[in-house]
Amino acid sequence: MSISKSSLNIFIKQKEFFESKETLDVSFRIRYLKKLKQTIYQHEDDIINALSNDLGKSLAESYMSEIAIVYNEINYVLKNIRKWCKRKKISSSLLNFISSDYILPSPYGVTLNISPWNYPFQLSISPIIGAICAGNTVVLKPSEHSPNTTEILKTIIKKCFISGHVDVVTGGPKIGQELLTLNWDYIFFTGSTEIGKIVAKEAAKTLTPITLELGGNNPCVIDKSASLNIAAKRIVWGKFLNCGQTCIAPNYLAVHSDIKEEFLTKLINQVKESFGKDPIDSKFYSKIINENHVDRLSNLIKGYKLLNGGSFDKSLKFFEPTILEVKSIKDKILKDEIFGPILPVVSYSSEIELNNILNEYKNPLAFYVFSNNINYAKKLINRYSFGGGAINDTIGQIVNKKLPFGGIGDSGIGKYHGYESFKTFSHFKPYIIKSNIFDLSFKYKLNEDSFLFRTTKKLIKYISI
Repeated sequence: MSISKSSLNIFIKQKEFFESKETLDVSFRIRYLKKLKQTIYQHEDDIINALSNDLGKSLAESYMSEIAIVYNEINYVLKNIRKWCKRKKISSSLLNFISSDYILPSPYGVTLNISPWNYPFQLSISPIIGAICAGNTVVLKPSEHSPNTTEILKTIIKKCFISGHVDVVTGGPKIGQELLTLNWDYIFFTGSTEIGKIVAKEAAKTLTPITLELGGNNPCVIDKSASLNIAAKRIVWGKFLNCGQTCIAPNYLAVHSDIKEEFLTKLINQVKESFGKDPIDSKFYSKIINENHVDRLSNLIKGYKLLNGGSFDKSLKFFEPTILEVKSIKDKILKDEIFGPILPVVSYSSEIELNNILNEYKNPLAFYVFSNNINYAKKLINRYSFGGGAINDTIGQIVNKKLPFGGIGDSGIGKYHGYESFKTFSHFKPYIIKSNIFDLSFKYKLNEDSFLFRTTKKLIKYISI
């Protein structure tokens, strides 16, 4: 596939800029991270307006779920960057006697960041912070489905960065495919599992390292010992945040049959309390990204018993918070990530039934358990594989920058946030400095019959040297 002249020129300019070695200076990185923070601050109102136009987000939701997370990330990085970038001295091996051994973090080089539309500001900027922190250059390809946020991203990046350091390339899938044909030093992708596989395939052609932040069929278990009022409140918040268009939102509920009816009543009441009798009028409820997704969601609920919601308005990109009951974990609505305000509920009555449910869709991005039996909840956490999770909460695992974020299996490859972002965008170079004062001459001509060789051989069996 041929690549456009403009994209190729940006790529070449990025290569040249990285080769100038300016990004190796930690002070250079700090200066631009501080400038990024200041530029975002100057454009807060523009960002909030863009998110409102693209996704119908309220001012509070835009600030807390997008802008505040970015500020938190920058502040944490600035606090720790000099420590992270230092070479680390480690103990040497006796086999290298005498030497000094080190690990030196170094940038990969020119990186590509392909970001999604559901949190178009936060999920564009957060990986950029990690890449800059580690000393890389960045080309950002934002989603074509959130055009208003893309425009403000272009403004911020142009105002903040030197061309060649951080650049933006806009366009649809064709542009994304073109960019993937270039020989990047690192690719960071956030989006669907389907597209993630395409990215991985293209990256494999040049053996380019990648991070894939994907989706998943996230379960939420409600044990019979759970505090039902709190569970209902936290599940409704986590599920319907951003109109359900959150990769770590609960995708379905697995509710113990003993408390199912009581819990569903509380869950439905909580939806009404959070968004009112008519959520279309609620300033706290976002909208679907486009009409095509409204169509997709409306088709998903056909044929199901609706416990709440189900109404939609295609022209307004509105889809009501919807709760429905499924009889089997194999129902078609659970085959893929819903990525919208539809919450299926399946019940279980035994440990075996729950195990069968949770084993149906392995390696979710998120895993939630509501229970007052913490030992039991911990047992579930230990038993099943997932990206990240919470006991008695939803979404909260992303707040702490000391916790890595990322998937496993179909839900992703790699981690980021905080120090994990620095690690993701860094190659850790090991090297030694060998002393000329002392030299073990026997190593140049090993004699298997010598006392020294026989002694060393015995030591290696029992101790690390």
